Amino acid sequence: MRKNLLSVFALLLGTLFLFLGNGLHGLLLPMRGAFEGYETTMLGLLGTSWATGFVLGCLLAPTVVKRIGHVRAFSGFASLIAIIALLTGMIVDPFWWIVLRAVTGFSIAGTSMIIESWLNERATNESRGLIFSLYIAITLVGTVGGQMTVALGDVTTPMLFMVAGILYCLAMLPTTLSTAASPQPLKQVKLDIPALFRTSPIACVGIVLIGIANGAFGTLGAVFGANAGLSSSNIAFMMSIAIFAGAVMQLPAGRISDRMDRRIVLAVLSAIAAAAGLALFIFQPASVPVLLALTALYGAMANALYPIAVSHANDFASPEDFVKVSGGLLLLYGVGTIIGPTLGGPIMSSVGPYALFMVTCWAHILITAYAIFRSRRRAALPAEMRETYTTINPGTLTTPESLQLSPRALPQPQAADEQQEERTA
Repeated sequence: MRKNLLSVFALLLGTLFLFLGNGLHGLLLPMRGAFEGYETTMLGLLGTSWATGFVLGCLLAPTVVKRIGHVRAFSGFASLIAIIALLTGMIVDPFWWIVLRAVTGFSIAGTSMIIESWLNERATNESRGLIFSLYIAITLVGTVGGQMTVALGDVTTPMLFMVAGILYCLAMLPTTLSTAASPQPLKQVKLDIPALFRTSPIACVGIVLIGIANGAFGTLGAVFGANAGLSSSNIAFMMSIAIFAGAVMQLPAGRISDRMDRRIVLAVLSAIAAAAGLALFIFQPASVPVLLALTALYGAMANALYPIAVSHANDFASPEDFVKVSGGLLLLYGVGTIIGPTLGGPIMSSVGPYALFMVTCWAHILITAYAIFRSRRRAALPAEMRETYTTINPGTLTTPESLQLSPRALPQPQAADEQQEERTA
């Protein structure tokens, strides 16, 4: 086990640097844009272009890797990301930022999928669960750590853009210098929406709405903070605490969903997230601690929804279809993250910064209503027939290749046949 973990240490270290840079650059751009006085609509398109590039990367990057190989593809993608981080510090223009952000999203998807395929190749049945957990933890720590780095510098200078470029370059070194053999070609992802909807209507509809809410907050949260008068350190803390609270909430929420109808859990969590967003929109708290506390509550509920929706869909699918179902839902989430900032930007421009939470509130209200409606249309599976909840990265911290790492992706023919017979009966 120890020897196996040492062999993937370089890959995990590269992952840490990659997500440190991603967390820093992703928060830095909207903060700098808000300082420059760019329209919120334009800043929202930063998230739209990144999410579009990420989804396209999940679909098209496997073809690129197949043609030129894992090492060359990884080096090329990482180089593009580093160059763009430096260029966005030199060329302070919203139009070019939007264009370059799409390339960054595409390249981040490519680099992440390559690292994940390497990890999947090195993982054994005994170490897979530990490696998967370490990977999830590192991506979350890297994202939060990168966001908190904003508090250490001045967003009005090119310095933090240079730091992001350095982190991306550091991400290249452990992976390109690793002696690990190149893994099998990346898996192509196919999206069969009708089949997914037949498997779980609430998962399909809910995950698009979750993507809308999370995409709007993830892109425009920093713009909201800047326009609400928060300091750079408080903005970084606000964005980070939302992610951290969601990560902490995943396990207890997941364990509860193992014991009761997951749709009811989705409805309750969404209702609380809607209430927190509504409170922020109506009361517009001037107290920073109150604002941060409500944001933490919002993040805890909102960021726990995605894994529960995926688990519910897999409850009604065959165990061997875990990767197919989860990968399809991931792409639907990507569609939601494209829509979210596209809607949120103009609404914030018209109504004000706190209107961001009006957008998220409506998305979560619709999830609550549809989850309750679906709970009356189809009976819940008995607890003993459900898949055991497994924590996964929310949304755009995940690529379809990472799903191969999950212990749930392992073939379990006997258990699969028994569960499928029970579901059919």
